[in-house]
This record gives sequence, C-alpha cells and structure tokens, in this order.
Amino acid sequence: MIGKNDERRKTDVQKKQELELQKKKEAAVREIPQMPSSMFFEHNEALVPPYNVLVDTNFLSRTVGAKLPLMESAMDCLFASVNIIITSCVMAELEKLGPKYRVALMIARDERWTRLTCDHKGTYADDCIVERIQKHRIYIVATNDRDLKRRIRKVPGVPIMSCGKGKYAIERLPGAPAS
Repeated sequence: MIGKNDERRKTDVQKKQELELQKKKEAAVREIPQMPSSMFFEHNEALVPPYNVLVDTNFLSRTVGAKLPLMESAMDCLFASVNIIITSCVMAELEKLGPKYRVALMIARDERWTRLTCDHKGTYADDCIVERIQKHRIYIVATNDRDLKRRIRKVPGVPIMSCGKGKYAIERLPGAPAS
C-alpha cells in the first residue's frame, strides 16, 4: 500500500515547487549593513570638536522650560565648541504646535543656528533625525523624547544629549564626564 506522503504520489508541479523553495532558502543571502570607516568598535572617531548638535522639538521646549541658554549650556556640557543644527522638519513641527511653543520657535529661528533642509515628504522630525544619523554619524542628537532615544540607541556611535535638572547631560560620548 502506498502512503499519503509517498514521493510516487506527488505530482510534478509539487516537486517543482519544493525544489524552488529549497533553492530560495539556499540562495538567501543575509545582508549586514556597512559600518562607516570612522567607527572603531563602538567608538565614533568622526565626532570631534566643534560638535554638531542636532536638536529635536521637545529638547527646545524643555530648554525653554528650564530657562537655559541653548549654546552656552551645550558648550558647558561638552567642554567644546558646538554647532547647533535645526532641520526644517523640527521648524515645521514647532510651527504646528502653536502659541504654546512660540518662545521655543523664536529660539529656533535664531540666526546663529545652522539650518538643514529636508528633501523628504512629511514633517515628522523623529524619522528625519534617525534617517540623518544613520547616513552620517557626525551628529550628537539633543532630545528628551523616550521613543526617539530608544531608536537612536540602536545606532552605534551616536551620543544623546538631554535636558534635565537645570543642566544638559550627555550619554555615550567617550571621555565625557558622567553627569
């Protein structure tokens, strides 16, 4: 008696499908993302003074709430000169938030900060920042957003600056004082 799963009962179509599936499994190449040449293990050698600080919306609002000067506090935290960078997505997000964030918007419009224009659709600043740091790991990201911090921590070599307790604190920057 021939069993239900016997090879002799299978049709040619079923055999071809099984062979194709087997070939796909063998041909599956796992792609590992290419690390930048500036990364030495977990240490990012592209981060040198003057530091480029990419600022997020809630970091600006927290800075206003704590009544801290943006440039001076960042320089005190990093012990070096800094370039404050604000993307067009962050500016659009601040404008959308309305009159409650007008002081943060005034600070963001300051002429001293560098503006980066975004070429993507939409104005969601978190996606913009994560995309930008994955392409170029030359930024320190200033944010207080938990979800954004969680996403940034997955990208090796990108330090995070946050505002709390009346001062700025940096995390994951080699040689930085623990604050």
